Amino acid sequence: MASSTTTAASKAAEASEGGLPQLDFSTFGNQIFWLLVTLIAIYLILSKLALPRIAAVLAERQGTISHDVAMAEELKEKAVSAEAAYNKALNDARSEAARIVEATKAEIKEELDAAIATADAQISEKAKAGEEAIAEIRSNALASVKEVAAATTADLVMALGGKSDAKAVTAAVKQEMKG
Repeated sequence: MASSTTTAASKAAEASEGGLPQLDFSTFGNQIFWLLVTLIAIYLILSKLALPRIAAVLAERQGTISHDVAMAEELKEKAVSAEAAYNKALNDARSEAARIVEATKAEIKEELDAAIATADAQISEKAKAGEEAIAEIRSNALASVKEVAAATTADLVMALGGKSDAKAVTAAVKQEMKG
C-alpha cells in the first residue's frame, strides 16, 4: 500500500508543477521546428493543390460570365432588330390598312354615285311621266272647261231667252279663253 501512496503522491506533484505544456520553455525549440514544418507543408499543399483549383474555378467563372455577357449583347442586338422588324411590319400593316380603307371608300363612292345616277334617272323618268300626266290632265281639263263653258253659255243664253248657236257659243268661249 505504501507504493500506491507514493505513486499517487508523485502524480499529484507532477500535476501541480507542470501547467500548460506549450508554455514550457524547455520545449520551445521542438515546438518552433514543428510549427515551421507544418506551415511549409500547408503552404506547399495550398500552392500546389488548392490554389490552382481555385484559380481554375475563378477562370471558368470569368469565362462563363464573359460568354453570358456576349450572349446577352447578341440577344440584345437580336431584340433590337426584331423590334425594328416589328415596327416596320406594323407600319406596313397600317399603310396597307389605310390603302384598303381608301380603296373601299372609293368603291363605296362609285357604288353610291351609280345608285344616285340610277335614282336620278328613275326620278327624272317619273317626273317626266308625271309632267306628261299633268299636261294630259291639263289639256283634258282645258277641253273639259271649254265644253263646260260652252254648255253653260248655251244654257245661259237659252235661259235668258235667246237662241243658242253652237258655233257662236264655241267661238265666244274660245275668244274669252284666249284672253
